[in-house]
Amino acid sequence: MKPIIEIKGLKASVEGMPILKGVDLTINSGEVHAIMGPNGSGKSTLASVLAGNEDYEIEDGTVDYLGHDLLEMDVDERAREGVFLAFQYPVELPGVSTMNFLKQAVNSVREHRGQEPLGAAALLRLAKDKAALIELDARLKQRSVNQGFSGGEKKRNEIFQLAMLEPTLAILDETDSGLDIDALRSVSHGVNQLRNPDRGFLIITHYQRLLNYIEPDFVHVMAGGRLVRSGGRDLAVELEEHGYDWIQTDH
Repeated sequence: MKPIIEIKGLKASVEGMPILKGVDLTINSGEVHAIMGPNGSGKSTLASVLAGNEDYEIEDGTVDYLGHDLLEMDVDERAREGVFLAFQYPVELPGVSTMNFLKQAVNSVREHRGQEPLGAAALLRLAKDKAALIELDARLKQRSVNQGFSGGEKKRNEIFQLAMLEPTLAILDETDSGLDIDALRSVSHGVNQLRNPDRGFLIITHYQRLLNYIEPDFVHVMAGGRLVRSGGRDLAVELEEHGYDWIQTDH
């Protein structure tokens, strides 16, 4: 295994308010890491900072991504280099068909990698294969991006985009938020199908239930802008039983 991303002493603020206060985390190839924590602990901020959201000011620390300084890359470069963020609240793009959107995105990544662009027929074959892999309703591919989609459909569509783009680091920011049990199982199945030895996952969630379906290699607890405890799958079960107070009072 090799490190995909190494975060050291990362501090970030928004409008002068410190949010991340020294985050240290390494994700190796093939690993799935889950971050849990109460509201306001900095989980989604970490996801946004890694994806390149310019609303956040980096105060200190380093982020090494495959030997490169991630913090020096703009948003588009991070995406082309294989950093993918599945949003907590996926946006709708009226009038932009899912397949046209993916054609641009996939071929932008391929061009960055020195590969030939995919034509329409090859793109459709790839989309068909990926949709089957993650059990996506084929009708979703024919619609505008997320327009009129239910919460579960939007999250399934995000996983479809992940499958098409084949990122090296996939960040899922509260993908389970608002999902019923059937949608949760469907989304989790898609993620599990996309696990491989060359890809790393960072899964951010409030609840242990997602981790019943996507078994992480490591679980971390975020509180007060730091990762205050790390462990295995059992840590998530303890959090479900006891809440976060017992963690915070230890630190």
